[in-house]
Amino acid sequence: MAYLSQYQYYENEGAAPEDANWGSYQYISLQDVVNNFLLMYSGNHSLVNNEERYKILFHAKRAVQELNYDAFKEIKVLQLTVPDNLIFILPSDYVNWVRVSMYKDGWLRPLTENIQTLSSRAYLQDNTGRILFDEDGNALSPQYSNIDFDRLSKIKKSIYLNQANQFDGNEGFNYDGMWYFEGTIGAAYGLNTETANFNPTFNIDRKAGVINFDSPMAGESCIVEYVSDGMEQGDNSKITVNKLFEKYIYAYIQCEILSSKLGVQEYIVTRARKERTALLRNAKIRISNIHPGRLLMNMRGLDKIIK
Repeated sequence: MAYLSQYQYYENEGAAPEDANWGSYQYISLQDVVNNFLLMYSGNHSLVNNEERYKILFHAKRAVQELNYDAFKEIKVLQLTVPDNLIFILPSDYVNWVRVSMYKDGWLRPLTENIQTLSSRAYLQDNTGRILFDEDGNALSPQYSNIDFDRLSKIKKSIYLNQANQFDGNEGFNYDGMWYFEGTIGAAYGLNTETANFNPTFNIDRKAGVINFDSPMAGESCIVEYVSDGMEQGDNSKITVNKLFEKYIYAYIQCEILSSKLGVQEYIVTRARKERTALLRNAKIRISNIHPGRLLMNMRGLDKIIK
């Protein structure tokens, strides 16, 4: 492992980008992990011997992926404006979402996931209900299904400005020159509490790789916080892991190799598996960042009277 000078760390030796090495000391590269394993955990004196480098690299990358799914607190954030088709394309390294928000008026407004269908495919049919096909035998599809068309064609809310009216500054619908506002008179019988929210809702289509939004989200700024697998678009030189999990990765590689190796006694595999589990648990506790100051901040409102 090569250590950086202060000039390399703060200024990147005058090269761009200047912040390339900021915070890098807390991480170890995938290349260093593989090299260290070959030097310290492999050989005639070790349980792992005569293993190809590509196998060790494969298990090391799997360990990094598992850590990103389960243990790391490193959340990636992407901000994009939702176009008129109400589709937000998921990031290329997306694995799972943490929070989807609308950024408006300087505030992050968390959105509610709508488990009901917001988008679907459709096929063209004749007047008897039979599906229509092209000359190659493929079913013909319209540009939008009825569900998509209703979602996209819904009138968008806008701000009503009239100081002489009680609805001044409220959001409403302007249709043919007339303004309409949503009221909350009486009880909301039959209300779907899953989506009962002032903000728009969303639904993630994992197969299509997009997020479908309600119509009020058109033209709004959307921020997606998500988890990646840490593979950095397949560039091994950019894959890093927090040093707190370094020893766990060595244990993971050793356990996986021993588990798949012929002739290894079961008690050796069991011992390696227990060691891997213990190291993961310890690393999670270390990275949890439980500070007395944070606990004090959360407990300040303990005695607050809620009316």
